[in-house]
Amino acid sequence: MKTVSAKIPISDVVLDESIYPRETIDHRRIAVFEENIRDGFEFDPIEVQVWPDPDNPAKVRYRILDGRHRWGAYKKTGATHIEVVIITLDQVEPILYAAQMAIGPKQLTEAETRNTARRAFQSNPRLTSSEIGRAIGRSRQAVDKYISDLRATAVFDLELKIFRLHQLGIPQDRIAKRLGVIQQRISRHLLKMPGLAKRVNTDLSKGFTVPQVAQKHGWPQSLVWSQALVKADDFDRFKALQWGIRTWDVWNFTECDPRFGDDWPGRIPAQLVAHILYFFSEPGDLVLDPMAGGGVCADTCLAMGRRCWSLDMDDRPETRPEIEPWFWDPEQEWDTRPFFNTREKPVLIIFDPPYFDKKADAYAEKSISGLSKTAYLAFLERFLLFLKQIARKDARLAFINADWRDFQNCPAKKEDQGQAILLTDYYEMFKNTGWTLTHLIQAPMSSERFNCGVVSAMQKKKILGVTSRYVMVLK
Repeated sequence: MKTVSAKIPISDVVLDESIYPRETIDHRRIAVFEENIRDGFEFDPIEVQVWPDPDNPAKVRYRILDGRHRWGAYKKTGATHIEVVIITLDQVEPILYAAQMAIGPKQLTEAETRNTARRAFQSNPRLTSSEIGRAIGRSRQAVDKYISDLRATAVFDLELKIFRLHQLGIPQDRIAKRLGVIQQRISRHLLKMPGLAKRVNTDLSKGFTVPQVAQKHGWPQSLVWSQALVKADDFDRFKALQWGIRTWDVWNFTECDPRFGDDWPGRIPAQLVAHILYFFSEPGDLVLDPMAGGGVCADTCLAMGRRCWSLDMDDRPETRPEIEPWFWDPEQEWDTRPFFNTREKPVLIIFDPPYFDKKADAYAEKSISGLSKTAYLAFLERFLLFLKQIARKDARLAFINADWRDFQNCPAKKEDQGQAILLTDYYEMFKNTGWTLTHLIQAPMSSERFNCGVVSAMQKKKILGVTSRYVMVLK
């Protein structure tokens, strides 16, 4: 733990109720402190922690760890600046530190200690009862009583995450690392999986719908679908999911199925992923999604009975534990031994990279979408060579991308073709990296993203928009 003394604007100090251990503010105490300050009494500096403003991350504020009443008193005197000690907490939960500091002249009440214990555990379920107890001045047994229901829920959440990751074919050592538990614990939990699924399967056998069962048991719909369709073939899976199979090489899905994947920039329809799985893989095959985004591929693989390894630079361990964090740094070597050091290699790779320039502002800061055209194409070429190394020799690659032309406010005949990235550019890249194109499937984007006013203006200026998108299947 590090400390730095400073004098900062009092307006930059905030009270974060989520880590404040007391239920009420003692206004009489503030009034006494205010009088003391006006009489020239000097108090110890309040303790704060650097805290990005949730409404404006660029603005740095300081949340109070200790000294709420002194801060209130200084404000009442009209002070513009305040002496603080800025504390950097290494692995200490802020709420527990604040609770520990609050135990002084006035002890925390029973209700305050209970609520603090529960909030601390909800913030970090890995905290032990002893760790919480030491901070709030209560025994381990007392903390056990405070959080017994929360711990039961956390155990269920852990079991559900293990089940989900296991269904997707993620090895036990990686599951353990991802969830922060020892591998032996994963093995013990896997023994309970048949019982965990039995309750869901019982309700499905009684005729309850997948959404009803998912809501009742707190399961993601995609995981319930994996149980509902466990014995079905691909044709029956499509029928149950109410996805008509596109027999021809035009897959025109205008809407994303809300049951699969999160709302995400550049989100692709689950129906599109399902068709790739249907035509180019078999149940039980291992699929790799190296830029997983909102998790559409993993969810669809669960429903279609495929295993799936997903990687992405955006880490969401609570909501998307199956998407393992990984950043494909264009300027660094890729040491992917944690993922690809086993004998298991993917049969199918579904590669849906962020498109060049499109939605660049919506993606993370280091997304390849924001690279220059030259750097973007260089990255893809390097990535295609890498995929050859980690995939099976008979693997298929489904590359999803679209033509890019800078058509905004530019008539078609005046466009700079040197700035475009077209289907032919990708084709040349495939040849250069040893991939053979076997299928070219049109999967156009909806033109409804252009409203009638925009369309009218485009027509008058002779602007030719882009709705093209392709699934290029390679071997």
